[in-house]
Amino acid sequence: MLMIRAIIRPEKAGVVLTEMLSGGFSAVTKLDVYGRGKQKGIKVGEVYYDELPKVMLLCIVNDEDKDDVVRIVMKNAKTGEKGAFGDGRIFISPVEEAYTISTGKSGL
Repeated sequence: MLMIRAIIRPEKAGVVLTEMLSGGFSAVTKLDVYGRGKQKGIKVGEVYYDELPKVMLLCIVNDEDKDDVVRIVMKNAKTGEKGAFGDGRIFISPVEEAYTISTGKSGL
């Protein structure tokens, strides 16, 4: 099992979630977060924004589904043809175990 964490622009969250559902990935946690990437924030005029609003989507998938989820996020979170700074990042981590609290069963 793998945990996919996608940090994306807030305005792209709806379309990414819709496409994940269409692709068969309905179990997603959505969090509003703030942060900055390599560009260390953004300056607009004389105002410097150190932390920018983002959305983090968390999804646990079987190993063989990783590429499908990454493809969905990459395609739908990108702004414009080539993308832009601030479009986000995808992080993938192993998950050793998962349990359903109500049943006590392990796995997805």
